Amino acid sequence: MLNYAIIFLIVAVIAAVLGFGGIAGTAATIAKVLFVIFLILFLVSFFKGRRKP
Repeated sequence: MLNYAIIFLIVAVIAAVLGFGGIAGTAATIAKVLFVIFLILFLVSFFKGRRKP
């Protein structure tokens, strides 16, 4: 999931450089959402994995 967030971030930067504002904004929003989902899932798995059996 982090890979997709990085890919969308790169697409947003390239689109912004080329002047495609709508596409850049959409790709940046998708990248932010994917990163937040990745971060939440990472924290859940981190704390769940630290419990004693």
